[in-house]
Amino acid sequence: MLSIRSHLFTALFYLLTAVLAILGLPYLAFNRLAVQSLARIWVSASLWLLEKICRIKVEFRGLENLPAGACLIAAKHQSTLETLALPLAAHDFSFVLKRELVAIPIFGWYLQRAEQVAIDRAKRGQALSDLNRQVRQALAQGRQIIIFPEGTRRPVDAPLQYKAGVAHLYVEAGAVCVPVALNTGLFWPRGNGLRRPGTAVIAFLEPIGTGLDKQSFMTALETRIEAATAKLVAEALAADPSLKGAAGQPRNVAAL
Repeated sequence: MLSIRSHLFTALFYLLTAVLAILGLPYLAFNRLAVQSLARIWVSASLWLLEKICRIKVEFRGLENLPAGACLIAAKHQSTLETLALPLAAHDFSFVLKRELVAIPIFGWYLQRAEQVAIDRAKRGQALSDLNRQVRQALAQGRQIIIFPEGTRRPVDAPLQYKAGVAHLYVEAGAVCVPVALNTGLFWPRGNGLRRPGTAVIAFLEPIGTGLDKQSFMTALETRIEAATAKLVAEALAADPSLKGAAGQPRNVAAL
């Protein structure tokens, strides 16, 4: 039954995405906020399908920690689920993403019109300069920049592998950073077609203020995210021990 529900959701999710991508083309004639509103319709409908079919509910916590204006949002990355859900929390969002996504027909048009921050990793040093410029511009507009410091989705039990790019942005942009912990990988794990029922939590933690050096910032970011994530994972496992198979062997974060 778990497999049937998961595959049914996947089929309907892609169907919904295709239909809205076609019907939403007129939104491209308007500004980024219009395109973001269409994105939220897509996200809300997708999460409704996820809850009704796979019995996965998404719960946001700590929304009071999210500033109304410009900031960096640095999120743990375990699943596609947080990528899908985070636009519901950010009022004027911009993901930091690879430029290859912008080249995808139709989907890429929406990314461009929504003014997402796209970087060409092949340019190496120039890519960092382009990233700084785009992020500064977006922050000046009062936008909220969503970045995944790990760079890619990683299993719940994966060792730390945070990249320094987020620290560079924090220092160069002089922006407040809101860490985000989560346990989504227990319910929608990477590389696994199964969607396990339960409540996936995405928690916005206390913001890290400006003024830290790169090393101090990275230490604070990793410690807050990993400790809070460990608690969320433990909470979910206590409620449903059958999720342990998706968690692997939990790491000891006490040494962080």
